[in-house]
Amino acid sequence: MAGPHDVPLDAVVMADIALVLLVGALVAGLARRLRQPPVIGEIAVGIALGPSLLGLLPGDLPQQLFPAEARPMLSAVSQLGLLLFMFLAGWELDAALVRNRGRAMLAMATSAMVVPFALGAGLAALLLGHYSGDRGSAAFVLYLGTAMSITAFPVLARILSDTGLNRTPVGATAMVCAAVGDVLAWCLLVLVTAVAEAAGPGRLVEVVLLTAVYALVMALVVRPLLRRGLLRGDRRLGAGRLFTLVAAGVLLSSYVTSWIGTHAIFGAFAFGMAMPRQLRQELRESIEVPLEKTATLLLPVFFILTGLTVDLSSLGWSGFAVLLAVLAVATGGKLLGAMVPARLSGLSWREAGAFGLLMNTRGLTELVILDVGRQLGVIDNRLFAVMVVMALVTTAMAGPLLHAMDMTPAVPAARPAARVPAGSAGRDRVTAGQGPEAGAD
Repeated sequence: MAGPHDVPLDAVVMADIALVLLVGALVAGLARRLRQPPVIGEIAVGIALGPSLLGLLPGDLPQQLFPAEARPMLSAVSQLGLLLFMFLAGWELDAALVRNRGRAMLAMATSAMVVPFALGAGLAALLLGHYSGDRGSAAFVLYLGTAMSITAFPVLARILSDTGLNRTPVGATAMVCAAVGDVLAWCLLVLVTAVAEAAGPGRLVEVVLLTAVYALVMALVVRPLLRRGLLRGDRRLGAGRLFTLVAAGVLLSSYVTSWIGTHAIFGAFAFGMAMPRQLRQELRESIEVPLEKTATLLLPVFFILTGLTVDLSSLGWSGFAVLLAVLAVATGGKLLGAMVPARLSGLSWREAGAFGLLMNTRGLTELVILDVGRQLGVIDNRLFAVMVVMALVTTAMAGPLLHAMDMTPAVPAARPAARVPAGSAGRDRVTAGQGPEAGAD
């Protein structure tokens, strides 16, 4: 039998998960008081528990709390929560919202993506060879441009709901443009992953073709089958078995995209997009709520582990100079790419500025993309740390600046909370929103 100093590894993992959940619950309340998403506090705690702060003390405390041999198991747990979140994000994304708003919205959304992408690609060319991983220059330039152009649809949805901006032209415009941007961003990341993983031009073509076949199968085969079978299954199988089958579908779809040569998150996201939106209300209690709760329970592990991999002490003065450059490019690119077309579309400069701030929020979406880049070896650990800090700053600045601009109309006390994906309801929440969801963190 194991003695007090010979604890089995699985017991250590359980204790680490318990620690993460307790810390996550504490910082979530503090984050709400500061009008910030809980993800901000959880990543900050992860950074503090890692080499950046706790690691500076004697005794190698990060290794004592989260030993290296336990982190692969913790990573597997966190990836499960991440895949469920991506599934719910895909189910939440309304493609009709994008199709029905016309070319003007598409032009604004494209500008809000293209300008920061171009500036990010230019910065990547300057950093090439210093902060790039081992996947080649093309993957690095494409990846950094993509990472700079992200807008987090979940955190944006929550900001708009909690501030009442969802009932204004600025909020409606931002919501549609963020939805378009989400689609473009995931398409770009598929391309980046294919370039990074491909051993040569032949393999790249193979990955692209297999991805196209996979997309067609999901749209033409899986989606109709889900539409026909889910409601019937809800009546015959019961909530528990239907939830199990859908969760298995998410994981199998994730396996297929991993086998193709892209990333597991694309499979989860695509399976969510294949789910029939018209059945969300009927299936809410049997599928959506259990998946939300599971993802909300597991996602803090992902955030804490992300923070543990950030070592700010390793950056040096040159690293902090790169951080300032990344912040300038990420913020300036989004503001320029969003504000100018917004002003040309008829919004005032004040409204255009608010639109630029909203499009500048990155939240969990950015962290997911950064984790993909780190896993693929496209960026090194120093640039990963820089980009995580950029994601935190650009997300944290939105709420206070919008409040300072007096862009938050009064919200009626009885206003029902907006439905957003699990990650946004449980992780990317900005304030203690109205309605029964407010305490879900």
